[in-house]
Amino acid sequence: MEKINVGVIGAGSIGKIHLQAYTSIPDVRVSAVVDIIEDRARQAAESFGIPKYYTDYREMLEKEKLDAVSVCVPNYLHSPMTVDALNAGVNVICEKPMAINAKEAQKMVDAARANNKILMVALCWRFSDEAKTIKEFINQGYLGNIYYAKVGILRLSGIPGMGGWFTNKDKSGGGPLIDLAPHFLDLAMWFMNHPRPVSVKGYTYAKFGPLNKRKGNWGIPEPGGKFDVEDLGCAIIGLENGATIFVEMSWASNIERDTTYCTLFGDKGGAEMMPTKIFTEMAGKYVEIVPRIEKVNSYLEELKHFVQCIKDGTSPIPKGEEGVIDMQIIDAIYESARTGKEVRL
Repeated sequence: MEKINVGVIGAGSIGKIHLQAYTSIPDVRVSAVVDIIEDRARQAAESFGIPKYYTDYREMLEKEKLDAVSVCVPNYLHSPMTVDALNAGVNVICEKPMAINAKEAQKMVDAARANNKILMVALCWRFSDEAKTIKEFINQGYLGNIYYAKVGILRLSGIPGMGGWFTNKDKSGGGPLIDLAPHFLDLAMWFMNHPRPVSVKGYTYAKFGPLNKRKGNWGIPEPGGKFDVEDLGCAIIGLENGATIFVEMSWASNIERDTTYCTLFGDKGGAEMMPTKIFTEMAGKYVEIVPRIEKVNSYLEELKHFVQCIKDGTSPIPKGEEGVIDMQIIDAIYESARTGKEVRL
């Protein structure tokens, strides 16, 4: 098969990560890059040896013969750009979060089905050796039935792009719950084999952002801009099989250090992901298994998978349909926090 012709929409930080990864995949030719800031598009093209650059993604879709695009833009643009690309007959990998809400995410899935194209959500943690190792232990029965999962990403000081689109609900969809939770909510659901969510009770807090405190080094800040999202959110998610997921995400907290965790509780064993450990009983003793974890570039691995799915005509992991369910949960967390009531799904 000839090389897969790829376009990258968005030449900011995450777009450059995609561009760098694509250069390591022999089956890929990056034909064009797009950014509304012309200098950034031109610089990306020059840095990565890309023949064409554009400031309008529609022009790129019209003029280039593309097999696939990476959508690496602010959250509110994910759905419309993805739908346009799918309608143009192009396969899409879209950065997380899938969209600003489940309704917009469903539009993406509908467009992929209508055009018989691949839609993959870029959730790179699935491709880490830590996650793949735990999934293999689960598949081999070491954990048994997983009845409870706790996941969290807690930052001491890391509000991205203060005053810019990250902290503007209309453009971002929310704060750390929509920015960070898609990664580990997806992992928890994957580890538990995607039971249907049935209830959500959520809480959100904004204690630092409104005071213009705890700025991070990600995103482009806009002094004097809007902050109308949470800087910490948490939730209890009930699943149809009786299992439960607890999720907590923050951009800013009074804690000792940044913390990232994923802990699983099974009736035969348990697991922690960072560092990766399995807990169980053997020979009448409690034991701790510490697998050897390989260092891998999870962004590169997810893009390799996306390209292979295009070549083979197979469904990706994660699928768009799974992304919609994640967005339904996140929508429900925000609705529960707003009303103070449990939301039934």
